[in-house]
Amino acid sequence: MALTLSASPSLPNAHVSQTFPPMSTLRRIPLLHLKPQRRHLATLAAAAAVRQDTTVWTPAPLAEISPAAESLFHISIDISDAPDIGSSHTRAGQYLQLRVADVEKPTFLAVASPPSFASSSGAFEFLVKSVAGSTAEVLCGLKKGDVVEISQVMGRGFDVDRIQPPDEYPTVLIFATGSGISPIRSLIESGFSSKERSDVRLYYGARNLKRMAYQDKFKEWESSGVKIVPVLSQPDGNWSGETGYVQAAFSRAKKIFNPHGTGVVLCGQKQMAECMIG
Repeated sequence: MALTLSASPSLPNAHVSQTFPPMSTLRRIPLLHLKPQRRHLATLAAAAAVRQDTTVWTPAPLAEISPAAESLFHISIDISDAPDIGSSHTRAGQYLQLRVADVEKPTFLAVASPPSFASSSGAFEFLVKSVAGSTAEVLCGLKKGDVVEISQVMGRGFDVDRIQPPDEYPTVLIFATGSGISPIRSLIESGFSSKERSDVRLYYGARNLKRMAYQDKFKEWESSGVKIVPVLSQPDGNWSGETGYVQAAFSRAKKIFNPHGTGVVLCGQKQMAECMIG
């Protein structure tokens, strides 16, 4: 029977369901997509408030901030003075809270760098979308050396043990849209035995190439055994690759010979997630 794990920045504990099609699926979806009952939602909100009140904040300087794509920024935070925070990142798909001076509401950010990066480089890397009026917009407007505050790393991340060993799950399909590629980068670069599998594909959707981050990493990812399938919803006239949405691109390709031996990782918009598991 299929197993689905859902992790969310607003709901750190995974929600487990066994009602989906015969695939082992690991996915990250926002809390709103879970649609809890009102009483349950109130309980979650109260629990979140308690967590926020007891959060331990650690100051850390920005080591780098630069454009990654249109409206997306690459941000590196120096945590060399906080090794305990670095060691708390143990699995791709985890996240933390970040707050900036004079902004009351913190933002949740998925860690884009693999867990080993913190110990080797003393930094966390993020891919941040600048949204008007948000804490993320303020963050993207800061400069190298500016100090922010971060929490410990949170969440369970992607439990790739669910799609091990490789010979039992020779096919792994990864779907990401927009800034949802951030934790997927961490997953690919931390490794999940992709070279030992016969078919590992990343369907990565964006509006156009100007909005597609990490294009400079595609060659490296493919050398690790992951086939990159860029999908553009509004490409220019020179684009000859896949168009539309990632779920449509997958439907055109399919070629899944054994659904029971297929693992799926989803990170992106609600519509995409629902189409893939519906």
